[in-house]
Formats: sequence, C-alpha cells, structure tokens
Amino acid sequence: MLGFKKSYEVCNCKKVTINQIKDAIINKNALTLSEIQDITTAGTECRFCIFPEGDFGKMKKKIYCKDILNEIKKEMING
Repeated sequence: MLGFKKSYEVCNCKKVTINQIKDAIINKNALTLSEIQDITTAGTECRFCIFPEGDFGKMKKKIYCKDILNEIKKEMING
C-alpha cells in the first residue's frame, strides 16, 4: 500500500494501522472518511491523520486516511 507496511501506524493517537483502515474499507464497506473514523476511530482525536490539509502537526504525516481510501477505491475500479 503506497510503499508502507500494513502495520504502519497512520493514526498515532488511536494506534490505527494501514491494515485496520484497509479492513474497514474492504470488509466493512467504509466508503467515506467519516465511516473510516466511525469504524476504526482513526482521526477522531487530533485529526491530523485524515488528510494533508488538516495536518497541523509539527511533523507531517507520511500517509493519510484519505490516501488509503483513494488508493483502495482506485484498485476496486481498476480491478
């Protein structure tokens, strides 16, 4: 997934990994960022991991929930 291990922690506040976000999208039909938040709790505390425009942290994230959602949607469309 975009060059990261499945165990890479996207949301440090809630300890949510790429694999957990991917599972929410593929197996629990999360099709929006809000649904990803509801299922995984990623991005419900500081919110910096949702998308780059909302990352006001001193150290910017390397990958965001939005990146994962968009990548999986693209994979589903392209098969």
